Amino acid sequence: MTERRINAGILGTGHYLPPHILTNEELAQRVDTSDEWITSRTGIHARRIAAADVPVTALAEPAARMALADAGIEADAIDLIIFATLTPDRVIPAAACELQRRLGAVHAAAFDLSAACSGFVYAAAVACQFIEAGIYRHVLVIGAEELSKVVDWQDRGTCILFGDGAGAAVFGPVSAGLGALAFDLGADGSQGEALTIPASGSLHPVTEERLRAGENFIHMDGKAVFRFAVTVMGKTVETSLARAGLTKDALDWLVPHQANIRIIEAAAKRLGLPLAQVIINIENYGNMSAASIPVALSEAAHAHRFRRGDRIALAGFGAGLTWASCILRWAKED
Repeated sequence: MTERRINAGILGTGHYLPPHILTNEELAQRVDTSDEWITSRTGIHARRIAAADVPVTALAEPAARMALADAGIEADAIDLIIFATLTPDRVIPAAACELQRRLGAVHAAAFDLSAACSGFVYAAAVACQFIEAGIYRHVLVIGAEELSKVVDWQDRGTCILFGDGAGAAVFGPVSAGLGALAFDLGADGSQGEALTIPASGSLHPVTEERLRAGENFIHMDGKAVFRFAVTVMGKTVETSLARAGLTKDALDWLVPHQANIRIIEAAAKRLGLPLAQVIINIENYGNMSAASIPVALSEAAHAHRFRRGDRIALAGFGAGLTWASCILRWAKED
């Protein structure tokens, strides 16, 4: 007798954005830029900024609690917490462990995952594997960032792009035919220098000299990242669709990483999707790295834009360089 496969999907979502809004007009008072210059090149009008004394786990906690409530799950029913971030509170302990403490998720294993802007989808793939294997039943996946603390606010090439926020999803068993249908994860380490924080680890530990050189901030080759993203965003969704046995016309929604409106538009065009079927919030939040996809997903879910059975593609790219996508059949009732 063949053992019945466990289908893993999203039971609930949540999001949280810090209250302080930094507009393009305000940013133009700090660096040589303008609202028109930023908007025309990126689609970003504003971004959220966390207070200096607020760690990333403090953003993740309300997002996680919202997701737990949406799923109807208590914190002590969580078996595993996967925290996707490039801006943890500290190198050790893991942000996931601190979040476990904050939530009182006393039975949960916990670890961080580093895949930058692709991190939430990477973490979702890991969560689904644990559930489908029957090892864990409920997995909390977090994407949360405080990029405002790792950008040089004098570098207009990067400081205009990034913001802070947190998104979360509870994954668990769902009905047959629903949930995660396929994933595509990938990386090209040969392009790692295109997006990096040079002084952030064992290669170049933080020293006074490296601080003076600004090596503790994000350094990005914008043109290289843009070329990579335009190619990979649509392609990775096509790969996931093929693995799910679906064609592009079967797709109901695209929830893309929110890095640049032109990249999003290029991906939608390649997939044959009108922008009305693409979840876009970049104008309000900018690029929140691992938080971008789960925040957009949660906002759309709580606005009742998805219906049970909808086929949804999540797609991201980021430092590494990495890419990731998945195809979900939405399992929640409206």
